[in-house]
Amino acid sequence: MRYLALFALAAANVFPQATIPGNSPFPAHKIAANLYYVGADDITSYLITTPAGHIVINAGYAETVPIIDAGIRKLGFNPRDVKILLNGQAHFDHVAGMAALQKLTGGQVYSSERDAPVLESGGIKDPRWGKEQTYPPVKVDHILRDGEKITLGGITLYTHLTPGHSMGCTTFTMTVDEGGRKLEVVFVGGTSINPGVHFVGQPTWPGIAEDFQTGFDVLKRLKCDIFLGAHGNYYGMNAKYEKLPGGGNPFIDPEGYRAFAAKSEKTFQDQLTREKAAVK
Repeated sequence: MRYLALFALAAANVFPQATIPGNSPFPAHKIAANLYYVGADDITSYLITTPAGHIVINAGYAETVPIIDAGIRKLGFNPRDVKILLNGQAHFDHVAGMAALQKLTGGQVYSSERDAPVLESGGIKDPRWGKEQTYPPVKVDHILRDGEKITLGGITLYTHLTPGHSMGCTTFTMTVDEGGRKLEVVFVGGTSINPGVHFVGQPTWPGIAEDFQTGFDVLKRLKCDIFLGAHGNYYGMNAKYEKLPGGGNPFIDPEGYRAFAAKSEKTFQDQLTREKAAVK
């Protein structure tokens, strides 16, 4: 799905909601414990519920927000109880709806230091997409630091900066209790290389190659039981959802996580090698 973002760029301004690639409605569902899915058929959004209020990760497009709203309500929760809004990357297909989602929920927007200016500029400061795709700007209420704990209602998410896909790309982790079993959840912020991104000669931003490698080094260190991410295709969401009636939890997939990280890193290293050879 490497070219999904490029196709979505053109499609977002041409097609109605249902035909924006990856943005068709998808059944809201429980993933494990107090963790739920409320996003579209590929553009993901996650709901984490607590007695003190809720957390949503990723806002999608502006057209995704009604899907998120409907999903939260279908699961029996109130969008106005959402207190914290997180994002894994500041690309338009994951944050263009953040202003609308903030208005809907009243939640505070948290972002990494390097992605916050992109959000507040409405995408203009995105080094890859800023000249092609903008969106309603949104004020960032809190800057997330690497290793920071996000706590609410007895749950804790951990912040891991995994730059590369975006300058401030962020992966979140948490532990859930599924029937007495402690499971480690990883929400991958992003690993793919968007069309037009370059590492050598005229890099998309200074240090981008080093950023990507830093991100992969972090991902390789994380323990993962439940593998999730910014796109459903990262972790085979649709196929796993179809397996839910069969019992067990199909989202438990540590092997899939490791394979995904390894494949993504190889794709990066292959492109870096090609670009270095071309410069020589």
